[in-house]
Amino acid sequence: MSSEMMQDVEYLAKNRGLSKEDIIEAMKNSLRESAKKSVVAGFQNVEVDFDEKRGNFTCYAKLVVVEKVMDARVEISLAMARTQLPNAQLKDEIKWKIDPATLGRISASNAQQYLDNALRELEKKHILTHYQGLEGQLLSGVISRIDRNGVYVSFDNAEGLMTHKDCIPGERLEVNDPVTVLLKALNKDKQGPCLQLTRTSPLFVQRLFEREVSEISDGTVVIKAIAREPGYRTKIAVATGEQKVDPIGACVGKRGMRVRTIISELGGAEKVDIIKWDEDLKTYVANALKPAELAEVQIDEKTHQLNVKVTDEMFSLSIGKKGQNSRLAARLLGWNINIDRYVPVVTRELTMQEQIQQAVELFVKGLGIDETLAQALVGSGYHSMDGLREATLDDLMAVEGMSPELAAKISAAAKAI
Repeated sequence: MSSEMMQDVEYLAKNRGLSKEDIIEAMKNSLRESAKKSVVAGFQNVEVDFDEKRGNFTCYAKLVVVEKVMDARVEISLAMARTQLPNAQLKDEIKWKIDPATLGRISASNAQQYLDNALRELEKKHILTHYQGLEGQLLSGVISRIDRNGVYVSFDNAEGLMTHKDCIPGERLEVNDPVTVLLKALNKDKQGPCLQLTRTSPLFVQRLFEREVSEISDGTVVIKAIAREPGYRTKIAVATGEQKVDPIGACVGKRGMRVRTIISELGGAEKVDIIKWDEDLKTYVANALKPAELAEVQIDEKTHQLNVKVTDEMFSLSIGKKGQNSRLAARLLGWNINIDRYVPVVTRELTMQEQIQQAVELFVKGLGIDETLAQALVGSGYHSMDGLREATLDDLMAVEGMSPELAAKISAAAKAI
């Protein structure tokens, strides 16, 4: 019996990842609680000893020897006490050995239930200790089962739950599939698996890039921002302080191997846009809205909004399917983005009559002369101030209605402007 007991302890220790000492303590506590709550003889003060060499548990109740028993939970008669301890005396506090078999079937069931609960708590404590500080990191496991609660993933001596909303939309996951997940949080207080997992977080994509791109893991390339709609599209902005390093090229990898590995890990359907971060906001938004080309960008600091204009052929491209491209770009930058169609200003050549009228108005306002004289100047071939500056007084005197005084005044006024 003793060897069987130790085999059971060793089996539990190996399969549940617990120490033998913790399992033995849990067994002792289950026996103690069983004896205290027994319907046949519920004792108040109970002790349990374990002999590791023999592999035996011994259960005792602390009882006071009395003449007449008033409370069987804490007292025992002198006659009964002497059946185990012949030298017992009244008022002695003795350790009364309890045979677990005498406690009844219900008590045995309670003991088993208590032990199961205790082992689960020990497992949970062990798992929480092992995974403490790993929140936000990647874990690799195997899918053990799938039900209405989500996808259960098995790790070494631990199990995690990825709810359906934490699964990538459209991705097919099957039992026994290997899977990479992000440890979202530790479930310390609620029922269920200790590990809360996700594949939809933007941080999941960041960790994949850190794993696949050595320039990111060593700090040469920095991830500035990530915006993601799981299963559809991700935008990631990268930068570097090294002039010889192309941050986008580093992330894409030779022949696109690095980014293809990441896309495959994301289920194969999610598009990943890698853009170059820039401290100049106009350049940054232009990069974020690629492949669309922008015609104009205006920054409104008060409303924290970027007013972007694009040509008709670029409008749909800048917005993206169901507004996805502009929406992700806005999240990436942390600015509101308003996109409108760009309407270019159409200019036309002035007619001869319009050019003449424009020159007349220029001379009237600029020289302080009347419209008749201005028209005479235009009629003589003067259409700009530059022409008047170059004209001599004799040239001006040839204009109809011109006097020496007016000629001198016009010449001086033109040169003063």
